[in-house]
Amino acid sequence: MKWLNTFIKYRLWIGLVALAGAIAVNFYAGFWPSFILYFIAVICIVGHFLIGPLRLIQVYIEEGDFDGARKVLDSIWFPGLLIKPVRSAYYAVKGQLAMVSQNTDEAEKHLKKSLDLGGTMMKDAEGANKLQLGMLALQKGDWKSGENYIRQAIRAGIPDKEGQAMAYFQMCQIYMNKREFRAAKDFFRKTKALKPTTPQLVDQIKQMEKYITRIPG
Repeated sequence: MKWLNTFIKYRLWIGLVALAGAIAVNFYAGFWPSFILYFIAVICIVGHFLIGPLRLIQVYIEEGDFDGARKVLDSIWFPGLLIKPVRSAYYAVKGQLAMVSQNTDEAEKHLKKSLDLGGTMMKDAEGANKLQLGMLALQKGDWKSGENYIRQAIRAGIPDKEGQAMAYFQMCQIYMNKREFRAAKDFFRKTKALKPTTPQLVDQIKQMEKYITRIPG
């Protein structure tokens, strides 16, 4: 809905114009003739600060325009005023963008904030957030936390096959590290069954296959 995205983009300014018009009409003609303008102003201004432009952010992310998504995030001046599910989604997106920028500390901080708030408006965000936190933990060498987060991600549900394949492959690596080869092979089979296409993951699978096929069991 292009018209809805346009409305969300300019909602605050529409509200301010409506408020100015309401004050003028109220001054010259009284309250009741200005009521509808006051009503529009309240809906637009309150909606801007309580709901924000998260719908616009999702559009930019789907298009791979991360700079555009950051600009929309920067337009949210008071994230603490956002209602809880929207605030959770706000921090989830901040975490995802920090991951894109390779800022792992910021990513971890924001993703944890999102999970602590819970109830995100973004579909299956919990599973995706926990997968990212698990991968961050593994990068830091914290295998226990990494395994815990990734298990939780799988239970919560990961929205796309590439993410699911990544989760299973990380579990395969975890069990290889623990020398529990039967479980590692099981997760490796699950990874391949999803037929991921992400180049980095495909390359990792090829490298793992050279090693894992030599292991008995």
